[in-house]
Amino acid sequence: MSPNDGPRPRALAGLRVLDVTQVMAGPFCAMLLADLGADVIKIEPPNGDSTRQMAGSAGHESHSFNAVNRGKRSVIVNLKVHEGRQTLLRLARTADIVIENYRPGVMTELGLDYAALSVANPGLIYASISGYGQTGPYRSKGGFDLIAQGVSGIMSVTGEPAGPPVKCGVPLTDLGAGLFALAGILAALHYRTRTGLGQQVDTSLLEAGVALSVWEATEYFSGRGIPAPLGSAHRMSAPYQAIRCADGYITLGAANNKLFGRLCTLLGHPEWVEAPDFLDDTKRVRNRAALAQLIESVTATRPRDHWLAELEANDIPCGPINDYAQVFANPQVAARQMVIEGSHPVLGPTRTLGSPIKLSATPADPTPRAPLLGEHTTEVLSEAGFTDGEIARLREVRAVA
Repeated sequence: MSPNDGPRPRALAGLRVLDVTQVMAGPFCAMLLADLGADVIKIEPPNGDSTRQMAGSAGHESHSFNAVNRGKRSVIVNLKVHEGRQTLLRLARTADIVIENYRPGVMTELGLDYAALSVANPGLIYASISGYGQTGPYRSKGGFDLIAQGVSGIMSVTGEPAGPPVKCGVPLTDLGAGLFALAGILAALHYRTRTGLGQQVDTSLLEAGVALSVWEATEYFSGRGIPAPLGSAHRMSAPYQAIRCADGYITLGAANNKLFGRLCTLLGHPEWVEAPDFLDDTKRVRNRAALAQLIESVTATRPRDHWLAELEANDIPCGPINDYAQVFANPQVAARQMVIEGSHPVLGPTRTLGSPIKLSATPADPTPRAPLLGEHTTEVLSEAGFTDGEIARLREVRAVA
């Protein structure tokens, strides 16, 4: 389509999603569906998603909430009252997808679990994201990214050797669970196109952390011991880590024999290639600390810019270690539209992350702002067939707002 052909098509246009989640994993999953064109209706309690009150908030609005809820419509439904629960049941009859992240058992107690909602809507896809999953001895425990990073082993391999436990700087299990839920939802949608039937998608923060521990699990399963923290180094290849220069650090990835040979020549030590301790990747991994020390004895004599230029000229993978000011000033990040300028009626001018999903025919649209609390309550209920009198009655009993 040319720019003059009108609005671009959206991959998930026509799908309706009820987002009954808070904080990060569920909202992130639902936001990605909204980016791709789904009509995502965020079902919020009377005081709103708790991220509306995070640091820097203005009333019920915050940049944190805006970061994972763009493109949605907000409806306040009080699930603590019978009429509120009945309202959600009615909305779910014509929904394609429901996403929830309550502790397992809560939605069953409310009469809003998959078994209840699928009776009237057998094509419903119902995604549950929790701390530990819908089954197992830990199912009733609450889930937080920090806790899941500890339980899943991520904190045991993060940080420097002999240092204290360190969590990954980004909320890896929260975001990972959201992405795994998204994959499950899209798979369930494909199954529904063939059968007409929905199903429940079940994933958790714990499973996200475990599933992403690919090299760590490989090291343990292959009998090489319990994985330990290695700083920035790689478990399976060396040299592949941050390397010290005269004015700071760069990343260096000479992770095979060919690249290692080029690196040794560039550093003026071609003899390292034939050294018994560095003959192949297995030996280089075993002796990675000594190898890094040798490399840094050379790289520490010149600044980062010198080594980045030399390494790139020799086609050896490398890069700077940017802070986030440098990330968002990076021309590649800008060219890939990973920063979106916008405006919010309460927060004013905003900057948010763009979409990493680039589709040639049905592009994502990450530009719409997040909704104000309850901004679309009347609109959504009217679309669902609620009369003005019914909506007024629901307001009276504080089922909606």
